[in-house]
Amino acid sequence: MNLPNSITLVRVVLIPFFIDLMIYGYYRPALLVFVIACLTDALDGTIARLTNSKTELGAFLDPMADKLLIVSSFVTLAILAKIPVWLVIIVVSRDIILTLGGMVIYFTGKSLTIKPSILGKATTFLQFLVVTLTLVLVAYGIRSEFLKGAYWVTAGFTIASGIQYVLRGMKIMA
Repeated sequence: MNLPNSITLVRVVLIPFFIDLMIYGYYRPALLVFVIACLTDALDGTIARLTNSKTELGAFLDPMADKLLIVSSFVTLAILAKIPVWLVIIVVSRDIILTLGGMVIYFTGKSLTIKPSILGKATTFLQFLVVTLTLVLVAYGIRSEFLKGAYWVTAGFTIASGIQYVLRGMKIMA
């Protein structure tokens, strides 16, 4: 276990705290916890690259931690009626499809290297951004129509990256 992997695990540990704060209406502390969790995503990767300490465990843990954080935040926000359910369905469906596809590839004995694409990284960034913006607006009682456009852009990137990863998986299976 190296430092980047430990930082990734901090992101996972923060998830229940975030959910708890949201459920009980402590939106500003929830925003802080979410932003810290997002910063761990940037920090673990940066440290791994700078110290040349990339590991197979980290290559697996980092995207899994991202998925857990994204899915739990989107679902929590949808349950609290702070984000549209249709967007949550798109985000969660993509992650389920990619996870199941990865399992199929793994269990058929094919080699699977988890390497995020630029489109995938942009999607993750937009998903984190949508949650952060939603939390800011909720925490400070601000209404904005701007988020509707951000929802659509995020949905488009989520679908496009999902298709890209499915096509990659099909190529591996061929």
